[in-house]
Amino acid sequence: MEPRDILAALSAPFDPSEVKFKPQMVKNNRALAMPYVDARVIQDRLDEVLGVVGWQDDYQLLPDGSVACKLRVRIGDEWVTKMDVGSPSEQPDGGDRMKAAFSDALKRAAVKFGVGRYLYRIASQWVDYDPVKKQFTRPPQLPAFAQPGGSGRSTATSPVTQPKPTPPKTAAPSLPSLPSDGRELHNRLRDYDAKLAGKRLCTVGALLNHVAMRGAEAGYGTDIAAWSGPAIPFAVDAVKQFEAGLNQPA
Repeated sequence: MEPRDILAALSAPFDPSEVKFKPQMVKNNRALAMPYVDARVIQDRLDEVLGVVGWQDDYQLLPDGSVACKLRVRIGDEWVTKMDVGSPSEQPDGGDRMKAAFSDALKRAAVKFGVGRYLYRIASQWVDYDPVKKQFTRPPQLPAFAQPGGSGRSTATSPVTQPKPTPPKTAAPSLPSLPSDGRELHNRLRDYDAKLAGKRLCTVGALLNHVAMRGAEAGYGTDIAAWSGPAIPFAVDAVKQFEAGLNQPA
């Protein structure tokens, strides 16, 4: 396979049955559904595209309990290495927390090769949720671009990924134009964060933390001031998702 064919195969959408959803935020009988896949699904994709001898992973346990994953894949005649860090879960068992950190590190490193990256382009959905059973009462839906045969990239015709045509009345407008660099982006996000906090729509720093966490999941890191290129419009989308969460009825 040509390198571009390998990258295309790695970044192709997963079968919908492999994609799961977890509640990121719960408000009474509604929850913000976030899509994800298990580490096993990532490993299967690497095996299918590269073969079992076409990729290698190495891990390092960090002092704070997080785990660094160094993922090497063979593309053509070269080995390409990318690295990222995974965080432990909040499970009560220490072993489970560590296993979650290893899985998270692998998934984050694989995203840098395009594996599952399209999942971060899916807009957050508020779905009916049973807080007692801790499960969705109505399964979240995947947009067309996030299903086999789709490009893995959102389009202007995708109804799920589009922001509401009318901006919320209780929130200030989204960033009016794209910042020129990460430093300007950080300054504008900080100012907007202060405005939202001043209106008691969120706590101070909540917007900045949301954008930084989403950026880390997408492989851009948590230092917003260092972002550039595609990370800038990604941040704008993250702001819109944050706004949508603020304006859902309790």
